[in-house]
Parts: sequence; C-alpha cells; structure tokens
Amino acid sequence: MNGRTFLIVALSMGAAAGLAFADDDGPSQSTRVLGVSGPTAAEFMPMTRSERLRNYLAGIADGESIFRAAFSAGIRQAEDSPKEWRGGAEGFGYRIGDAYAQHVIRRTLQYGASAALHEDNRYFASGQTGFMRRAKYAVASTFLARHDNGDRGISFSRLGAAAGSSFISRIWQPRSTTSAGDGAVSFGIAMGSDVGFNLFREFWPDMKRHFQKR
Repeated sequence: MNGRTFLIVALSMGAAAGLAFADDDGPSQSTRVLGVSGPTAAEFMPMTRSERLRNYLAGIADGESIFRAAFSAGIRQAEDSPKEWRGGAEGFGYRIGDAYAQHVIRRTLQYGASAALHEDNRYFASGQTGFMRRAKYAVASTFLARHDNGDRGISFSRLGAAAGSSFISRIWQPRSTTSAGDGAVSFGIAMGSDVGFNLFREFWPDMKRHFQKR
C-alpha cells in the first residue's frame, strides 16, 4: 500500500471528524458496536448527532473491523491475490492494510451519507421467534436502514458506501485487480460479510446462553 492510500484514509477520517461534535436535542440511547446484546427493534430510538459520530469513530478500530481486515487478508493471501503482492509477511501486510483502508473509507462514506439521509444502519435484534423468521430478518437488515420514525427502507448509505470503497480502492490496487469486475467482486464480498455478521448478531446471544448452560 503506497502513500496515496494513507492520504485517502487520512483525508476521509479528517473530514468525518470535523463534521459535527455538537449534540442535538431529542432522545438518545447507548449503543454497542457489535450489537450482539443490544436493544431489540421494538426499542429503537434515533441517534443524536454526537452519538452518530461516536458510533462512527468507535467502528473505525473496534474488534470487528480488525477481525474483518485480518480474515479478508488471510483469504486473499491463500488465493495469492493480488499476485503482485506475493506471499509472506510483507504480502500479508499489504493485504491487511488494503482491507483496513477499505474499511475506513467505507465507514466514512456511510457515516456522511447516513447522517444526510437520516438512516440508521445499526443492527437491532429482531425480538422474534423461529429460526427462519429471525434469519430472514437478519439478512434483510443488511440492505435496510431505520429512519427517525423507526420505519425501515433501502439503506442507500450502506450500499453506496460499500460500492464506493470497493471502487475507490482500485486506485492503489496492482494492475491485476483494477478492473470494474474486480470492484464489483469486492462489493459483493463486503455485502456478503455484512450478512454473515448480522446473522451472528441475531443468534449469538442464544448460542452464548446455550454454551453457558452446558
């Protein structure tokens, strides 16, 4: 990853951090970054501006983001993609840096767009029963966002940010991975990863209770 990568990341984070620290009036609630034991959909309350900013900043370097970057880098290392980065520790370093840079850019784009569109992309447990019903809810939540009144609609901020970061990252990618098709594949992987994490968020509390009983 070259100097242009770090410049893009730094500018993205700087722009986001300078948007809004001032709090607004209205209801607020504490949030958990992973959301695996957070409020249910019935308990939804919109975030204030300061909460939205704190949620964004916390998500830049939380456990999930580090895990995602390392997992993605490991898969790409095994696939030798991009081939120009080769293997070994140096190659893994390039890949994890690339994955993390994409994460920061995506979070930044999503933060700005969601604030402008009043979209809330946090995951709220369904509070429902039945495996298939809960699984369908978790998958659908990947593509939907809540608005201030609690209604859900297409998450333009999430989809746009995933697409934007996937194609922006082509700037520093080696020649073998700079095509539009490569960007589309990266977008698909990003959204698929979100599906997996939402399923985890929905079912992990039950799994945890099951393990504790045993």
